[in-house]
Amino acid sequence: MLAIRQSVDIKVGQQQVPAEIISFDGLESGKEHVALRFNRAETGDNPPTLVRVHSECLTGDIFHSSRCDCGEQLNEAINRLDQFGGVLLYMRQEGRGIGLYNKLDAYVLQDQGLDTYAANVELGFAEDSRDFTEAAEMLKALNIQKVELITNNPRKTQQLSAHGIDVVATQNTAVHQKSDNVGYLKAKQSLGQHELNLSHDGEQPCQNC
Repeated sequence: MLAIRQSVDIKVGQQQVPAEIISFDGLESGKEHVALRFNRAETGDNPPTLVRVHSECLTGDIFHSSRCDCGEQLNEAINRLDQFGGVLLYMRQEGRGIGLYNKLDAYVLQDQGLDTYAANVELGFAEDSRDFTEAAEMLKALNIQKVELITNNPRKTQQLSAHGIDVVATQNTAVHQKSDNVGYLKAKQSLGQHELNLSHDGEQPCQNC
C-alpha cells in the first residue's frame, strides 16, 4: 500500500526540520492522502505513536483565513510532532468532505446566518461527510496500531477505534479563537461535540462563520 517515501524539510517556526512524506496506493477513494513522519527517539516499551489526522483546508492551512482554526491547529500539531516525533495524516477532505467549491457555497449561506453544519445540510450534504476509514488503513500500512491522537474531535477517536486502531490517549489542541471564528467554534463545540473551552472575554458575534 505504501507507494513512495521521500525525505523533505518542513518549516517549523523559523527552522527547516527533516521529515518523511509518504504516499499510498490502493485507497478506495482514490484521494491523494499523504503522511508526514517526524522521527524522534522512542522511550519505554512499545509507546503509542503521536498522530494528528488533519483534514485539508485550503483557506485556513494555506491562506490563513480568519473564519476557521484549521491552519493554527495544523501548525500546532506540526510543532508537537517535530518535538516528540510522530505522524501527520493529511486527508484530502476539504470542507468536512464536501469539497472546496461547495465549501465556498457554504460560506455564502453562513453569511446569511446558518452555522457551518446547517450550511452543509442546506447544500444537500451531511453535517460532516468525512470518513476516517482510510486514515486507519494508512496507519496500519505504516505498522502503527497504537496511537496518542492530537484532536478535539471525538468522532476521529471513535472512527479510528472502530477500524482497529488503539487510541490510548488524546491531546487537545489549543483554542485558536478569533473575532471572525467565534460562531464557527461555538458550532463545533455544541453540534460537533468538540472539546473546546471557549473564552467569553471580549467576544464578538461572528457574522461570517
